[in-house]
Parts: sequence; structure tokens; C-alpha cells
Amino acid sequence: MTFKLGLVGPGGIANSRLAPAIAELDDVELWSVMSRDLGRAGEFAERHGARAEQPAFDSLNVMLADESLDGVLIATPDKLHAEQIRTCAERGKHVLVEKPMATDLESAKAAVASCENAGVTLAVAYHLRHHAGLKALNARVRSGEFGRVNHMRAQWTFHVTDDSNWRAAADVGRWWSLGGVGTHSLDQVLWFLGEQGGAVEQVSALTSRALFGGPHDETAVVAMRFADGSTAEITSSVLIDAPSRFELYAEHAHIIGDGVLSTLGDGELRVNGEVLDYTPVNPYAGEIQDFVDAVRNGTPPAVSGEDALNNIEVLLEAAPV
Repeated sequence: MTFKLGLVGPGGIANSRLAPAIAELDDVELWSVMSRDLGRAGEFAERHGARAEQPAFDSLNVMLADESLDGVLIATPDKLHAEQIRTCAERGKHVLVEKPMATDLESAKAAVASCENAGVTLAVAYHLRHHAGLKALNARVRSGEFGRVNHMRAQWTFHVTDDSNWRAAADVGRWWSLGGVGTHSLDQVLWFLGEQGGAVEQVSALTSRALFGGPHDETAVVAMRFADGSTAEITSSVLIDAPSRFELYAEHAHIIGDGVLSTLGDGELRVNGEVLDYTPVNPYAGEIQDFVDAVRNGTPPAVSGEDALNNIEVLLEAAPV
């Protein structure tokens, strides 16, 4: 049977990436859409072909009352995630939530617990886990092919001309560059180093908010040390128009990735100078299919609530305000 997926938060990423990704999948369909603005929900539902008889809502509880609805994709601002996860869990709906999962540990842990108690799947949308090249590379790193990983570095930045984005303000967000792209780079570090390295034991960070003077990070440089002594660093910024960069330094390999940290699923990876051959796929379609498969098979998703908690813990140490 086709998995009926509701979407909460019809914003830019939902319009450009998430809804088109749903449309790519044979066994998943966009069922309904919820926004605080009913007209906006209706326009989005019509644009992307939502299939429910009543496809648009301005109340999450009313949307969740639809017994045909199988799961919910939450793509709202960060501070709204935790409560919306709990609400979905209480109504027995499986949840795929955009990153970061929450903006404080207490609400994040409560969200994870609510899904566990309700017996529903909670997955977190770090789409780079489904980048074909990075996925193949991660398997080789974890197999021990390259020996011990000693250091990793990830940089993803973008350039804005003003501070009108909701992440720049304090009402519905907690981090700006870190919440937009830094959390993805951090997830890559935790994915590649976590199994070998163990827990993150030390975090040091420099953040800047000098240009716009708002409450959240415009640029952040975060360094980490893992339990086994391996190290990593990430750089995020809303001030720098530069190619993204992925670097991993292991006992028997140096791995460089240009343009792989992005929304597109492409870019070049080189292992000891040789280009890694892979076929790009849509990573957003991958994350949604992974979520649906986890629900159907009763298996863990690629990124669990516990994985997301680890990410939030580092973000809070890097930029607590």
C-alpha cells in the first residue's frame, strides 16, 4: 500500500526539495499539508498534488485526526519541532522531522521518549546520509579499509544580504549558520567518526555575529575531540559564498570532497587523489524512502532521535545562546 505522508510547514525547502522528492517515490504520496495559513497550505497542496479529499489544514490536531494518514514530515522552524513531534506521537503518527530535531535537550529528550512510548518511528532528516558518494565512502571507512581516522574537517557556508531569515531571530530559532548548514556538517563528523571515536569529550568554538548584530551565529568554527583522541572541526557561515569542503584524514588515506555538502547529491570525492566513481541520486528522496522503510520493516532509520540528541548536545556547547 502507498504510504500517505502529511507535510507540516510548506516553506522553501519543502517546496524545492521535499515535495518533489516525495513525487519521485513509487510507494509514497503527499497526502495532506498543514500551515498556520490555510490559504498557503491549500496552494501548496494543489501545486504538489496532495491526494487527500481534504488536503489542507491550519490545525495540526485536525490534520492528525485523519485515520488514513500514515506519517508526518515536519519542516517547520526549529523551536516548533519538539512539541509537534510529541503531538504526532500522541496521535499514533510516525515522524520524519527536519534538522535540528529541537533547540534544547529537555524538549528533545521528551520528543524522543514520546515516540518510544507511542511505538512510532522517529527519523531525522539529515539528507547527506543518503548522498550516494558519501554513503559508499562511509561504508569503506567503517570497514577499516583506510585504518584509523585521525582528523576530519567539514565546511558548508552560504551568503545572505540581510537578516530577514527566521533563523536570525530568537523567536522560532536558536542557531543561524549552525542551524542552517552547520548541523549537517556536524552530522557528517558524528557519522564518520562516531563508531570509532566514541563520545565527543571536548568542544571548543568561536562564533561571530558582528555584521548584523543579531542573537545568533553568523559564522561558527567548532573543534571537537572524541574519546579515542581523534579530532574534527566544522565551519559554517551565512557570510561566505564559497564551495563546500569535506576532508577526512585516516591512517592510509586522505579523502577530499568538493561540493558534496549541498542539497544536490553531487560533487567530487577523491581518495588519495583518485576520483571516487558514484552515480548521484536525490538525497531527499533517499531520506524519505529510508523513513518509510523503517516504519514498514520495524528497523532503525538512518538517523534516529538518539543520533539527533548527540548533534544537539554539541550545538549547545558550541553556541549555547
